[in-house]
Amino acid sequence: MLVLGIETSCDETAVAVTNDNKILADTVSSSVHLHKDFGGVIPEIASRYHVEYINYVLKDALDKAKIGLDKIKLIAVTTRPGLVGALLVGISMAKALSLSHDIPLIGVDHLLAHLYAVFMNGESATFPFIGLVVSGGHTSLFLVKDVDQYRLLGQTLDDAAGEAFDKVAKLLNLGYPGGPIIEKRAASGEVDKSLFSRNSFDETLNFSFSGIKTSVLYYIRDRLKEKNLFKKERSKAGQISRLAARLGNGEIDNIAASFQDSITAILTEKTIAACRQEEVRRLVLGGGVSANTQFRKKIQKAAIENGIELFIPPKRLCLDNAVMVAGLGGALYKKGIKSRLTITAQSTSSYC
Repeated sequence: MLVLGIETSCDETAVAVTNDNKILADTVSSSVHLHKDFGGVIPEIASRYHVEYINYVLKDALDKAKIGLDKIKLIAVTTRPGLVGALLVGISMAKALSLSHDIPLIGVDHLLAHLYAVFMNGESATFPFIGLVVSGGHTSLFLVKDVDQYRLLGQTLDDAAGEAFDKVAKLLNLGYPGGPIIEKRAASGEVDKSLFSRNSFDETLNFSFSGIKTSVLYYIRDRLKEKNLFKKERSKAGQISRLAARLGNGEIDNIAASFQDSITAILTEKTIAACRQEEVRRLVLGGGVSANTQFRKKIQKAAIENGIELFIPPKRLCLDNAVMVAGLGGALYKKGIKSRLTITAQSTSSYC
């Protein structure tokens, strides 16, 4: 079945065409370069970018697939969670195409679509499995029994893992987005496991990363004071960030390495704990942080040690894309699920 997927939940404008989990076209246009100076995504800029580029992205995807809209049997679009203004651009496009071409429509949850990405890579993951979605805006653990049967096991209660990467990168004055640059700098650094706490909230499967971010802030402040580079008693993050470069490249690399090690350790421990708690031996990852090389190595090692079968999408499908939206939409439609033209944007997931 030919499915057109549309994804505009944040700063990527994406359209894909799939045929029974086979990728025919995958086009993504990102506005991340417009947000760099602000250190994070500006919703208004992201929404305007979607409006400007979505027609071009749609045309490119259809051209790559070498098909016309008359061949499409289903339109799948992200309706939640995300930036409401950004979501509405994709939803409006999907509704217009559905109505004008008489094509069935289905709204898709962005988080659950991330977990479906492994199926779009020819993987043979079977249900049930534990699913970890870890990205810039979300860190959530699910028990997945089928494409339409999910149970939330735990989630972040403050910063998401990817958000923590962004904020620490900003503290170190390294730029945005934080994940790739922290990973790059960490590769040249040495890990001090005692530097930042590996505790995350409590003994439940919930996550908390704001404490680690604050620990990094205080550590940088104290190191600047030791070097007589910062003397103010009441520190402000912006002032510390501007002075962080004076610590030197070697020390910044070590901070990045130790921070990354703490974050990935928490993600690994909580995820393996979820597998044990639910007595499930299959694990699926999704979301931008699952593209982190150290995290992949750490979770792969832990999975082998605990007899867990691990499935991770290729890095390009870990990031926001419309392939996963089309894939999950098609799977749900085959179960008799579809949406009305009254669907609209929701800032939060119905599962969280």
